[in-house]
Amino acid sequence: MAYNVLIVEDQAMPRRLMEIYVNSSEHFAHLLSIANASAAISVCRTQPVDLILMDVMTELGHSGLDAAEEIKKEFPMIKIIIVTSLPEYSWLKRAKGIGVDSFWYKDGQKESFLEVMERTMAGAHIFPDETPLVPIGNTTNHHFTERELDVLKELTTGDSNAAIAERLHISAGTVKTHIQHLLEKTRFKTRTELVAEARSLGIVIRKKNQ
Repeated sequence: MAYNVLIVEDQAMPRRLMEIYVNSSEHFAHLLSIANASAAISVCRTQPVDLILMDVMTELGHSGLDAAEEIKKEFPMIKIIIVTSLPEYSWLKRAKGIGVDSFWYKDGQKESFLEVMERTMAGAHIFPDETPLVPIGNTTNHHFTERELDVLKELTTGDSNAAIAERLHISAGTVKTHIQHLLEKTRFKTRTELVAEARSLGIVIRKKNQ
């Protein structure tokens, strides 16, 4: 018996690649592909879904992680693999926290992807040890502390140090210190330059309602 796979991906090329991977294995059957994560729960309520391949950023800004959390609450037996190419630091931790079964960074290798799918359906939980290594300025994302990344993510809002401090429950002085450390590590001259580069590389991505 083949497992029915729902693909949630808004970009045509990676969606087509995932469909090819699914159809290349006798263990899986492509059930449906959709572009908007918010529609995934409705599909689960009406279709026999066994496995979901879920991108994080989907059509109209809907989050695959939000959808995965909702689906896991109502359908805990449906397996979910989060699939992304972006190195956003918080996604991996959140995926584990909401009970996602596995997490896979897109690398274009059919064999590794199919292996993750098969092992996930067998009950394994497969997660990378860390996010992909991304150079930024004179350093890499792996040289930032988690708190520095928290501050960097909040900097993308353009808010003041005081506003950021309130959200993170730290002092404005501590925020300023973290920003200085980030600038020293990257050798960027301004926080604007730092934020623009971090956001363009996908190291930090903040939703408007976060």
